[in-house]
Amino acid sequence: MGPTILQNPLVEDCLATLRDRKSSMVEFRAASRRISFILATETGKFLETTEVTIETPLENTSCKKFSNSLVLVPILRAGLGMVDAFLEIFPEAELGHIGLERNETTAQPDSYYSKLPELDGKRVLLLDPMLATGGSLSHAVELLKSRGANQLTAISIIAAPEGVEKICTEHPDLQLVLGCVDRCLDENSFIRPGLGDYGDRLMGTI
Repeated sequence: MGPTILQNPLVEDCLATLRDRKSSMVEFRAASRRISFILATETGKFLETTEVTIETPLENTSCKKFSNSLVLVPILRAGLGMVDAFLEIFPEAELGHIGLERNETTAQPDSYYSKLPELDGKRVLLLDPMLATGGSLSHAVELLKSRGANQLTAISIIAAPEGVEKICTEHPDLQLVLGCVDRCLDENSFIRPGLGDYGDRLMGTI
């Protein structure tokens, strides 16, 4: 299953603000929220629906509603920047959290926090704004699958082709929705041209 990459002038405008080193924290947060709204709307295209009968003020009619309950799972801490927009689009979604950090000995991601609702039979939306090497996202997907998730969509604002290839190879059943795919990773595994450290710019930390 190949990734879905947004093609939208609104996305391009948001990305220009997110990439600009001169953008203030307030501007960065606003652009992040806008692009997350667009990503949430795009993600809605892949959700399963069930036909139901609704009584309008004039007559009965057939409509479609979501078939499955939704669970939003941001990867801490950067994924928190996408949560509010997704909750506005999917207000009935449950919310879980996964915290990952780099193991300095193995250079692999380790989980330091995990708090999740019941996942079996629900559509899980995994939020991670930066898909670089794909190590953290792949680790999170494996963790969610071990907890019973079998309907998974991962959403990122910016991705590197190396990370996309890793995720598509290791998790071919995963639906991947991306704002854009950048040129490459550099020798330090930073996305180029990228936007710097998303979490630091969102939180105002150094």
